[in-house]
Amino acid sequence: LMCRDISFCPYHSALMPPHLTQLALWAWPVRYAPVHPPVSETHPYENLDPKSMPPDTGYGCKMVDGVIHVYTKKSPMDKSTELDLPYPDLNEYIADMNVMMALIINGPVKSFCYRRLQYLSSKFQMHILLNEMKELAAQKKVPHRDFYNIRKVDTHIHASSCMNQKHLLRFIKRAMKKYPGEIVHIERGRGQTLIEVFESMNLTAYDLSVDTLDMHADRNTFHRFDKFNAKYNPIGESILREIFIKTDNHIEGKYFAHIIKEVMYDLEESKYQNSELRLSIYGRSRDEWDKLARWAVKHRVYSDNVRWLIQVPRLYDVYQTKKQLANFQEMLENIFMPLFEATMNPCSHPELHLFLEHVVGFDSVDDESKPEHHIFNLDSPLPANWTEEDNPPYSYYLYYTYANMTVLNHLRRRRGFHTFVLRPHCGEAGPIHHLVSGFMLSENISHGLLLRKAPVLQYLYYLAQIGIAMSPLSNNSLFLSYHRNPLPEYLSRGLMVSLSTDDPLQFHFTKEPLMEEYSIAAQVWKLSSCDMCELARNSVLMSGFSHKVKSYWLGPNYSKEGPVSNDIRRTNVPDIRVAYRSETLSEELNLIIQAVRTEELDTIDEEDSLSMAPLPGQH
Repeated sequence: LMCRDISFCPYHSALMPPHLTQLALWAWPVRYAPVHPPVSETHPYENLDPKSMPPDTGYGCKMVDGVIHVYTKKSPMDKSTELDLPYPDLNEYIADMNVMMALIINGPVKSFCYRRLQYLSSKFQMHILLNEMKELAAQKKVPHRDFYNIRKVDTHIHASSCMNQKHLLRFIKRAMKKYPGEIVHIERGRGQTLIEVFESMNLTAYDLSVDTLDMHADRNTFHRFDKFNAKYNPIGESILREIFIKTDNHIEGKYFAHIIKEVMYDLEESKYQNSELRLSIYGRSRDEWDKLARWAVKHRVYSDNVRWLIQVPRLYDVYQTKKQLANFQEMLENIFMPLFEATMNPCSHPELHLFLEHVVGFDSVDDESKPEHHIFNLDSPLPANWTEEDNPPYSYYLYYTYANMTVLNHLRRRRGFHTFVLRPHCGEAGPIHHLVSGFMLSENISHGLLLRKAPVLQYLYYLAQIGIAMSPLSNNSLFLSYHRNPLPEYLSRGLMVSLSTDDPLQFHFTKEPLMEEYSIAAQVWKLSSCDMCELARNSVLMSGFSHKVKSYWLGPNYSKEGPVSNDIRRTNVPDIRVAYRSETLSEELNLIIQAVRTEELDTIDEEDSLSMAPLPGQH
């Protein structure tokens, strides 16, 4: 959109007088800011030539006490050849977690944080009373830009449920017509076609409907995560889930790839909507990563509008009961060892190397309300010794995931590769210490509902500006009714919140589930246009899209602080709102810093009065 020679610009009907050209050169970018990043001419999965890949480092690695250590030689792998790739110490982590747990139940601290949060809510109401019309006027002055054509990222959505029910139904019917004779499943050593699979259920393509699929969450799923998980099975049949929404099946995930690509096409058509889809790695076997990468590369499952997150379900107890794993360390090795191998020698896992270029982070998923039979402390067994059938606690999973990611990120940074962040499901249900682990280790979290019950943690999440991807429609069906959702309260106080869909297949009805989420939130909570645009801007800031892409979407200074970071031509968020958020956060941080300094000075005065040293001015 930027025009070098304004005097011959195709947007102007006549030649511009030379004396106005310089003025126009200044005015043109003010009016038309480029918002679309340049598109690559080649497909990112095309270049599988080993010669074009980074060379082998010759490094070796092995897991010690649940964390992978990297060595400059494959033999011997000992302290003399170990690379210095630091990670958080286990003892320090547990000590810090205990400090945090003591902090959040401390009476005076709770009162202080509660009052500060109430103050932030009241201050925002005052800001709205004084500046709402100014914000609206600033938005009206911006040409072309409005809520519909600003960038939005669905920061929490699962790939296996990223389509709506009608989309999946139409795809199933199309597949039955297009591939009637294709073997899709092996039953007792005999291949079954799609038609035969449905015939075994006494169904034809004509019989199928949205009601028959029965995949929408309803009032029966409230506080019943087991029933919600069962909704992933079309017509209640796990065989159909395996055929249509799995990457590793008899047809090598062909149908799932097709349907994901259709969702990607819809996102590209909408132009301004983007998604961060979650794909699963379970940790049951070492070849899961290669299979997943092969699926993505073979079927060319890629879009500029989509980035991947890898979700790791916390299901060690299930695998242990089935004798698929001997101990928890084996699960960690299955998850992380292929990533280290692909980083040290990309040629050893060429598809995985290409696939990882578009993976932005890790997620930890499961029902948080499940009771935990173990408290993570210094007496907890190390991963190699965790052989019992009980599941490790949430904080145990998160620590070992984060520790291995930290070492991996150090290694990838050395090689010039991009790094990963931890963005777990956290605070949807269950005990409050999940949010403590999330605060200590996560870049962003998904849900965060329980922060409404923990003022100290909520205030800390505000001060640290940890992103919270909230899905009120999902919560409404599972854990918390829509009107009780804390999102509007979090937003008014200045927490870094964004709207996301979670599972469109279960919760949404339209072709644009993210817009549906925004629409319902705006209607129920009476959000202004400025509020909506702020949520959209937050979603881009929280997302894993590259710095270069964000510079186009939000403006080249987006990573700075205050109104200078905002470009209203791209974000449609008025500078008044951004300045208010920045100034309020600075004031809160200064309040804490001044209190700490005052306490330090008081301590120094006390020490001076108790010491035998001469008073100032005496020799």
